[in-house]
Amino acid sequence: METRSTSRHMLYKKQEVSPLPMNYKSSTMQSKWKKTQWLLKDSYFQKYVPHTLLFNKKNLSAMLDDYSSVFFKPTHGSGGKNIIRIRKTDRGYLSQMNGIKTSYSTTNQLYRDLNRFAEGRSYLLQKGIHLAKSKGKPFDIRVMVQKTRQGNWVSTALFTKIGSPGKVTTNYSQGGTLRTFSETMKGTDFSSTFTPQLELKLKKLGVAVGKNFDRHHKGFQELGLDVALDSKGKPWILEVNTRPQIYPLKALKNKNLYDKILSYGKHYGRFK
Repeated sequence: METRSTSRHMLYKKQEVSPLPMNYKSSTMQSKWKKTQWLLKDSYFQKYVPHTLLFNKKNLSAMLDDYSSVFFKPTHGSGGKNIIRIRKTDRGYLSQMNGIKTSYSTTNQLYRDLNRFAEGRSYLLQKGIHLAKSKGKPFDIRVMVQKTRQGNWVSTALFTKIGSPGKVTTNYSQGGTLRTFSETMKGTDFSSTFTPQLELKLKKLGVAVGKNFDRHHKGFQELGLDVALDSKGKPWILEVNTRPQIYPLKALKNKNLYDKILSYGKHYGRFK
């Protein structure tokens, strides 16, 4: 069902994530824009970060001129909430948030409603990545990196988030399903030799991001990279979470990943 008004979008307000314990000793940085800038200052990461700009009318027009799909996401936000996907159509544009779709004939109409939805809060525009699929369903990858007691970054876990039908993000809180990395990759069209190569690349990428963040801000003990894998097998860093939630891993039959993350996190107060 499509509608000309995004008034129903306005019903979706930002929800707060339950805080970690008081003795949790890892720095946080909420601004997605600042974290994106940290990465882009290093030439190594520039090929891994989708084109991202601050939301304004000029940038919206530029992004829609260049890409068939663009994501509108809050600069400060988590859990995949308040994210709108915009796609070009033969008649203009189609936005979607959760199951609500809205059509527009002009960029001005689209900008007006997005600006109204933002309510003065900062938002980003990010190039949409055509996600690889596992058994016909889109997925992205979480790369968990943690510091040892000696202060060295280690990639401790890889797992995937499988998208739910009718949703624009793969987040668990938005109906996504968690799977192990190896199980998910078996359902793709990539070769069996590609998977271990990708795993090694992602783990190296995670450690490199940790070192990059340390150069800009002190006190990080863990990070969670959200990585999109496109249909050609190229990884893209969509976001870096400085307070990654791991409780959904308890839903997996095998608790090894959850237990491993906790074992690395005890020294900085990660107990759940």
